Amino acid sequence: MLLPINKLQKIFKLESERNYDNRAVLGGIDKIIPSWESEARESHLAEDLIQQVATHLYRYPQADAQERQKIITEINKLLDPLQGTNSAQGSMQDQKYANSVQAEQPVNRQPTFEKKTTSQKPSSRFSKLPTESPPGLDSPLTTLTGVGPGNAKRLKEIGLYTLGDLLYYFPRRYDDYSQLKTINRLQYGEELTVIGTIQNISTRQISIRGKPAQITEAVLYDGTGFLRINWFNQPWIETRLPPKTQVSLSGKVEAYLGRLSMSNPDWELLEAEHLHTNRIVPVYPLTAGISQKWLRARMFQAVRFWAPRIPDYLPESVRQETGLLDLPTALLQIHMPDSMEQLHAARARLAFDEIFLLQLGVLGQKQSWQSAEAQVFTAPDGWLEQQIAHLPFALTNAQRRAIEDICADLASGHPMNRLLQGDVGSGKTVVAALAAMIVIRQGAQAAFMAPTSILAEQHYRSLSKLLIEQNPEPIIKPEQICLMIGDTPENEKQEIRARLADGQIKVVIGTHALIEDPVTFQDLQFVVIDEQHRFGVAQRSALRIKGKNPHLLVMTATPIPRSLALTVYGDLDLTVIDEMPAGRKPVETYILHPSERERAYHLIRSQIKLGQQAFIIYPLVNQGETDEVKAAVQEHHYLQKEIFPDLKLGLLHGRLRQEEKDRTMSRFRKGDFHILVSTSVVEVGVDVPNATVMLIEGANRFGLAQLHQLRGRVGRGQEHSYCLLIPDTENSLDNERLAVMAETNDGFVLAERDLEQRGPGEFLGTRQSGYSELRMANLTNIRLIEKARQQAQALFKTDPHFSDPKHYALAKMVRRFWEGGRGDIS
Repeated sequence: MLLPINKLQKIFKLESERNYDNRAVLGGIDKIIPSWESEARESHLAEDLIQQVATHLYRYPQADAQERQKIITEINKLLDPLQGTNSAQGSMQDQKYANSVQAEQPVNRQPTFEKKTTSQKPSSRFSKLPTESPPGLDSPLTTLTGVGPGNAKRLKEIGLYTLGDLLYYFPRRYDDYSQLKTINRLQYGEELTVIGTIQNISTRQISIRGKPAQITEAVLYDGTGFLRINWFNQPWIETRLPPKTQVSLSGKVEAYLGRLSMSNPDWELLEAEHLHTNRIVPVYPLTAGISQKWLRARMFQAVRFWAPRIPDYLPESVRQETGLLDLPTALLQIHMPDSMEQLHAARARLAFDEIFLLQLGVLGQKQSWQSAEAQVFTAPDGWLEQQIAHLPFALTNAQRRAIEDICADLASGHPMNRLLQGDVGSGKTVVAALAAMIVIRQGAQAAFMAPTSILAEQHYRSLSKLLIEQNPEPIIKPEQICLMIGDTPENEKQEIRARLADGQIKVVIGTHALIEDPVTFQDLQFVVIDEQHRFGVAQRSALRIKGKNPHLLVMTATPIPRSLALTVYGDLDLTVIDEMPAGRKPVETYILHPSERERAYHLIRSQIKLGQQAFIIYPLVNQGETDEVKAAVQEHHYLQKEIFPDLKLGLLHGRLRQEEKDRTMSRFRKGDFHILVSTSVVEVGVDVPNATVMLIEGANRFGLAQLHQLRGRVGRGQEHSYCLLIPDTENSLDNERLAVMAETNDGFVLAERDLEQRGPGEFLGTRQSGYSELRMANLTNIRLIEKARQQAQALFKTDPHFSDPKHYALAKMVRRFWEGGRGDIS
């Protein structure tokens, strides 16, 4: 019989005699796995057999006695075909092995294990393992040496529940202690590793800022020189590192009284396997009660055993074309890098995986949507140009290109799924109105959905003008266009619902009220959703299913950087209106220091004398007791009483009831208020052509994209307009960031800069779940995104349904990736 097999048989026999108490090997049977694997490979056992046996053994500690008996039976079934030869030498070596295994374990060691329960564990943000991964990865963390119930509970606080979670719990940074130097070559400020012998060591009491403390002082000698070492409040080190102990130390070289030293360095005995010194050391996010060295040791234990066993779901062809590492190697190197080059390669592979899975998800959604059939809508020759000629203004070339894109979608026979992206005031609404005219001309219905009642009312007025009042040959009557919002009286809602159901109403504009269950359409064929990032996928889907594969046009005034357009919004066809209407004057933007606030007030007063109006924006609704940041409620009172006592000031913020907000906004639009004091609730869509000044307090607390949206609330008339930014700090970085606002009115330039500075959260809205949790990929890395998108598109061309067996594992991984919180891909 082969030596490794014979060893297991002896242990199994002893385990049977002990009624499967997991004490045949002190510390537990799983402790023999590393050495058994090594001997099994030396005996040329098949690698898949070795891994199957190891997986069973790893499950053994958390199983009950009955389940342990089954595990041993399963292993014996695997080994039975190989049990044939025997030798005296083998028996002698077996006995020696069994003795050594028990001798390796401390006699007083009492391992603690938790039984695996059948209860559902909370959803883990690190559940990104391939679906074909070994079953042992679902085991609780208590199967690891040194992890008891107490530490397992602490690890749950950082999202770690199973062994598999550990593999995707990546370091937050690395300390490079791989540089080894002799003491005589050390230089102040270096971070490195030194190896030597402890010459002497002692601990004494000291006082630090009047509080008692202990300092352990040692002298290290390596044959070239001496180095002073200090540890604070760690007196036990004196016992662990007595004189003549050879040790490896890693830390930063400092100086004390003219001599080089190290304070609180990491250390390891020289004969130990180096985890904390003499290598690139991972540094993990921690929680209370968990130390870096303790967690690093547990991570190493799990990663070294399990990473090589993880199947790679990425097709071999993709790995070859991209030159990426295989997944097991990437996981090993991201946790325990052998070099900076290997670390960069591991990061590249894991980042590619995240973007690649995102791309496959959005492309799959896009393919699914485009494969459906939809009603065809076309216009007779010259009819659309005739409608454009009725407009009181000329369309820009960008608007005409957008109309061409939409017309092609409407005539394609497949549902439109297009994102219309245009800066504030670029004319998106008129493009949507012309598209709606093509649809309702053939008797179908169109619905416009806005995020707020204010914006819905604004669209209602604009569409009424474009479709009826300013059109000498209107295709619908005034009673065929209606507004339905939350404040619409119930009796009016009932009438609107009835007229939508029988087809009398052709165009409806509203808020979330449109997606309520009682609302039905006779023939909804065109859906427009404005400021789409403010709606969740469930809301968009609810409106979409009101019709039969209706054409969908979503609009946003938030410029979306190219990298996000390829990922987060990659399932949508993209049209950009990148040209402003003729005669539109750019808003003059200035940054003022807090001490220059009076200049801003003077400008506001001078503009009001000319008959104009102004916004004053604050980052907070109410000021906290200890908060020095200005807030809308308190400043409205102060401004009305102390600064502008002769003017009328309105107040608007998100905590007001909807009817109060609508009433305030309506009064400001009518001119009842000279100044509107508000929070950022006015950033979307509010149209007050008479407003020429936008003063933003605490401007450093807003993102550039948000500031740009606020700036877009002025400059909508023919007069010169101004945007004044007052940061609540003198911080140069904040002011440097805000300076970009003064440099350009181009929303796309600001969006790219904002993405670099603040990350993608500002742009994602309700799509934030999942994307903002990417841990390796950076959504500003356009080269990575384009590479992943190219590979995803190539795969879809050859195997769009993942029917090739080589792609089964990848298909499962895509589903798992999106089901784990990344499902908002409509």
